[in-house]
Amino acid sequence: MSEQKIEFYKGPAGGWGALRSVTNALLRQDIPVKGAKTLLSANQPDGFDCPGCAWPDRNHASTFEFCENGVKAVAAEATARRAGPELFAKHTVAELAAQSDFWLEDQGRLTHPMAYDAASDKYLPIEWDDAFARIAQHLNALPDPNQAIFYTSGRASNEAAFLYQLFVREYGTNNFPDCSNMCHEPSGSGMRPQLGVGKGTVTLDDFEKADAIFIFGQNPGTNHPRMLGELRAASKRGARIVSFNPLRERGLERFADPQDKLEMATLGSTPISTHYFQLRVGGDFAAVKGMMKHVIECDDAAVARGEASLLDRDFIATHTTGFEALADDLRAESWPLLVQESGLSEAQIRAAADVYLGAKRVIACWGMGITQHQHSVATIQMIGNWLMLGGHMGREGAGACPVRGHSNVQGDRTMGIWEKPPAALLDRLQQVFGFEPPRRNGVDTVEAIQHMLDGKGKVFFALGGNFAAATPDTYQTWKALQQCDLTVHVTTKLNRSHVIHGREAIILPCLGRTEIDMQANGPQGVTVEDSMSMVHISMGINPPASEHLLSEPAIVARLAAATIGARSKTPWLWLVEDYARIRDKIEAVFDDFKDFNARVAHPGGFRLRNTASERVWNTASKKAVFFTHAVPLDTHAHRARARFASQKDTVVFTLLTTRSHDQYNTTIYGMDDRYRGVFGQRRVVFIHADDIRQLGMKDGDWVDIQTVWSDGQERRADRFKLVAYDIPRGNLAAYYPETNPLVPLSSVAENAGTPTSKSIPVVLSLHVAPVAVDADAVAA
Repeated sequence: MSEQKIEFYKGPAGGWGALRSVTNALLRQDIPVKGAKTLLSANQPDGFDCPGCAWPDRNHASTFEFCENGVKAVAAEATARRAGPELFAKHTVAELAAQSDFWLEDQGRLTHPMAYDAASDKYLPIEWDDAFARIAQHLNALPDPNQAIFYTSGRASNEAAFLYQLFVREYGTNNFPDCSNMCHEPSGSGMRPQLGVGKGTVTLDDFEKADAIFIFGQNPGTNHPRMLGELRAASKRGARIVSFNPLRERGLERFADPQDKLEMATLGSTPISTHYFQLRVGGDFAAVKGMMKHVIECDDAAVARGEASLLDRDFIATHTTGFEALADDLRAESWPLLVQESGLSEAQIRAAADVYLGAKRVIACWGMGITQHQHSVATIQMIGNWLMLGGHMGREGAGACPVRGHSNVQGDRTMGIWEKPPAALLDRLQQVFGFEPPRRNGVDTVEAIQHMLDGKGKVFFALGGNFAAATPDTYQTWKALQQCDLTVHVTTKLNRSHVIHGREAIILPCLGRTEIDMQANGPQGVTVEDSMSMVHISMGINPPASEHLLSEPAIVARLAAATIGARSKTPWLWLVEDYARIRDKIEAVFDDFKDFNARVAHPGGFRLRNTASERVWNTASKKAVFFTHAVPLDTHAHRARARFASQKDTVVFTLLTTRSHDQYNTTIYGMDDRYRGVFGQRRVVFIHADDIRQLGMKDGDWVDIQTVWSDGQERRADRFKLVAYDIPRGNLAAYYPETNPLVPLSSVAENAGTPTSKSIPVVLSLHVAPVAVDADAVAA
């Protein structure tokens, strides 16, 4: 582990630092040779899809189509370390729960199914058939299927997700909380009524043609490193790249491509952002509205002078509705209010808008810095409005690009993992499989936690993920899980969710994507869908970590057979003998998957139809919709500041949670955040130097963080080191899951339900170490 220090990082994103990190990742997992060979098959036509992020692959013939954090994900899965029954025999669950998240996952791959034994407080080995029988017994004993909750991680393949949703709906519920609920749910909720689709409209080819790329609330250097290659290429050909982010992120500043021999040899790098605007946390809505106001003002002036309109009037007239109401609202909007709420000057907003006006093709990208806010749906619709003013929707080199996180989070939703299923999907399932699906909406992630807290959720089953660490209001979530009669987790490695368990608990170890999946008809491949709707197949190349592992599709099929097999017409076990049979069923349910098996056999796979890309609008009006929204002035942060306005010695900050560079979602690969200069530690809070001085503290002081909320429940995270950083005043940033306890369960995005993990009102206080007690003196 690195020495604990805070040290400014001078280098670019990527470069030699990335190569050193790759080497260290393979060495740490004791796989320098196996790991290198494995990586040569990453994202290849006859290899496996990276289990990391959902950024698309441009070149399926390249042997180097992977990135630093993708290597960490592959190394963690292909590790030589094993967490077998010996580990569980050595430690009680209480002892395991006392370990860090990093330690738990660092034990290596799970090798056997395990069941919790309350008498010994240990996990003991269990046979697969016995595990399925026990789970089925619990599920079939429930008086109402809606008392069961079925969570899904974005790592599950299309085949596993399809079987999963089919089994659960035949069982009788739509309780499908999933990781979409915690990340890009607002993207779909905003785009569907506006454009008729809930997915991005661009492809990688569009990035080659864009004149301007705007990036909102996203840190590609850590979260989607392969995206930096596209941004680098765009920068080199002269495209403008405009970034809006409260933090200075190295990946948005400059990048050294490890595959560029000259750049590496000369220690050079490529500038990424031509414009970088550090707005306040949550200020994106006001910034986008300000850019639109500038565009409308400039257009009004041009028309008054008798010049051509600066807007795409033909697109607006032919393809949209609601423009005049939006234009009137923009004309009436106050510049001082936009400046106040964005944290940018009027000149900065106008400068950003001038880049837009000077471009013929504009792409807008966004990540969870946009989606995890109270007003995220409205913000995404404002981004859509802004693109449509210039006709940058359904145009080559232009469009909307919500950049998804986990590798198949978008595909899972396509396969029907959704607690609010459309009637058309349920009708088709009934037609193809001969059962009546439940029509009542299920619970999303936050609702599922409340469901369990209220005693309405008795069985919790997770197909992947780390629910206990990923979710908000940590201690409430833990209480919810512990109230369940049974918790079950399908997983490759040990994590926090396995030591925060119900009265009974089972761990089901599965194959990873890098491993050979051998079924009755031979080795099988699974498919995934990336952020740009490309569907491609993934074939593992490594022997399984243990002979006792099952694939995710096999686990779902065997559980379905054990639970509902007697009353189901679906041939569960026959389907998993050959995954092509599952894909045939997917084709029968989803029209966009016509000739699925044939199309996915082509190198690179195929793209699903995106009607908005074709300027076909599947909205109620059959047109794209301009939405008019007022600047949010009653957010949780606004109310918290108003509450303490009279207390001059109390400063309310807005905290955003973020990943370190040694992290993917809740998986901690190491204790360094190289680009932000943090080494050997994670309990840090980034803060402006002037805010430190205002508090009467100093850089390096230890503080406690407490949420300002109105429900009377104390939410705090103690002992974080202050780190002076380039971040707007009044804003803080810190890593999750350490700060997830600060996110109230009731604080969610309007019309989407996503936890508002990027905008938490908090106060800081100096941490006071507990006073050591002299036991002998007390006894005397």
